[in-house]
Amino acid sequence: MALATFQGPVRSLNGFYSNGPGCIINLPDNTNTITLDVPTYAGRVIRTNDATLVITLPTLNASANPVSSGPGSDPNSPNNMGVSFTFLVQTAATTWKIITAASQYMIGSISVIDVDSSGAVAGYAADPAATRSINFNGSTQGGAAGTLVTVTAVTSTLWTVSGTSILTTGSPATPFATS
Repeated sequence: MALATFQGPVRSLNGFYSNGPGCIINLPDNTNTITLDVPTYAGRVIRTNDATLVITLPTLNASANPVSSGPGSDPNSPNNMGVSFTFLVQTAATTWKIITAASQYMIGSISVIDVDSSGAVAGYAADPAATRSINFNGSTQGGAAGTLVTVTAVTSTLWTVSGTSILTTGSPATPFATS
């Protein structure tokens, strides 16, 4: 099915589900840097196989076509409130980052699970006035294979974050940073 636009709520009495090869985006190996766009990446699981990667989230846009006016006949509205990106780390990260545009921040939390002999589990919260990135280093901040993070656009300056980071060595430390 091609891109469809609905104006008003959509209701299903039996649920919605996504399946098929288009639901998973496999980033090419050795990508190193990528800037996401909504049509290509939103609502899909983005699988990465790079130990070193910088992912830049799209700039938040809450003002185009406000809720009161609806999207009208334009399915390409630049308003991106509510879009989500889910990332699956398949190869252990060494320097792996998700970063926002300038003056945009993150709120939410990530659990870091240490799967070595200590079995430590720690939770870290993003500072919505300062946090701009999630960083995995393959050690204290995690980023081992199986790490899963979702970010969702909620305001003109804020992304929510939820996820679980797996680490195999060291003691857990926050993956959140200001740059």
